[in-house]
Amino acid sequence: MLMQIKETDSSDMLTILLNFPQQWEEARRIGKEFSPPDYKELKKIVITGLGGSAIGGDILRLYLNSELELPIFVNRDYTLPRFVDDTTLFMAVSYSGNTEETLSAYKHAKEVRAKIAAVSSGGTLSKLCHQDGFPVTTVPPGLPPRTALGYLFLPTLITLQKLGLVKDKQDEIEETLLLLRKLSSEYAPASSENQPYKLALKLKGKIPIVYQSEALGAVGLRWKTQINENSKILAYTVNFPEMNHNEIVGWERRNIAPMANFKPLILRDKGEDGRIVRRIDITKSIIGGEFEEIWSRGESLLARLFSLIYYGDFLSFYLAILAGVDPTPVKPIDTLKRELAKETPQ
Repeated sequence: MLMQIKETDSSDMLTILLNFPQQWEEARRIGKEFSPPDYKELKKIVITGLGGSAIGGDILRLYLNSELELPIFVNRDYTLPRFVDDTTLFMAVSYSGNTEETLSAYKHAKEVRAKIAAVSSGGTLSKLCHQDGFPVTTVPPGLPPRTALGYLFLPTLITLQKLGLVKDKQDEIEETLLLLRKLSSEYAPASSENQPYKLALKLKGKIPIVYQSEALGAVGLRWKTQINENSKILAYTVNFPEMNHNEIVGWERRNIAPMANFKPLILRDKGEDGRIVRRIDITKSIIGGEFEEIWSRGESLLARLFSLIYYGDFLSFYLAILAGVDPTPVKPIDTLKRELAKETPQ
């Protein structure tokens, strides 16, 4: 497999994945060094971003759902909801700093006097924030945005902690770091414990359908988008219990030709509600066939979430390698951006 990786992974995404624990550690340091303004009278939080810069907001909302008293809204559009005002903490997250939707939303947030902070490696967003007097957490540039999750997630979390909105998370951050280091060794190509690679072998030529509880919804979305961008194939994700109200019927004809290419996966966690556990068990018996279940690891919720995220990142990488596809380039996205940058005919 090492020769196949060498021939296919021309941009060396493997090294980026293996080094994610180091990124996590550096992101913690960057977050600790950032000093946000003493924003007061906050009533809601809006995190705006797209793609790899937005998923951190989804994970943050999921992670803090049972603790944070303020609502978190993740915005993926040019405009902002009408409820955004001067009591809103608006966090603009753009790894490149040049995402046009995020820049547009930033201008809107400024107009309504939202309390603004940003996370970026530079670009126009950083320039605007410096010009307008808003704080920016600056992270290292040079990575594909989807591989910079540590840099985009941890500073955002630590900012909320410094604003007094959530309790101290340093113990959970440290546990997650130690677990990521262990998983990095396990998921390396030469490891006999490489579970993502073993699952990739089973998924070769298939379309993954990723199921999970609502409490893992953002993780399922991360799996889907990583498979889209790295493996260059379609993937789908739906949460329990919602899938029991519609999609379960779609499996009734699972033996017809197109359905044979679908492979159901279930992301599992020890914190699942007992009612969800029962739904999953009954659903498996109704649908039949083989389900692949991937369980989280770790003690804290943060560690468990990122254990699944890290597994999915490696899975998408190995799926690309098995297909002979370089995981790094995203040519359709690059083409779209070039076309959008052209002057619109009048």
